Amino acid sequence: MTERAQFDADEQRVMREAFASGAIPACPRCDVAMTKRSIGGGSFGLGYARQREWLICPKCHRSALFDVKRGTRN
Repeated sequence: MTERAQFDADEQRVMREAFASGAIPACPRCDVAMTKRSIGGGSFGLGYARQREWLICPKCHRSALFDVKRGTRN
């Protein structure tokens, strides 16, 4: 049986809450610190420009994107 390549909703919620509190979340599957990468989106003259953080597990390579302002998953 192969594992899913994505985090489930509960895992994402825990990571989002840790991220929103200012902590770097641990991977829920591997329990190692996630790597954080900032990503911008869109053009700044347009209404859809967003600042996002990409959290990547250095061990299992699963990842999650979060909108910085809203603290939500993208």
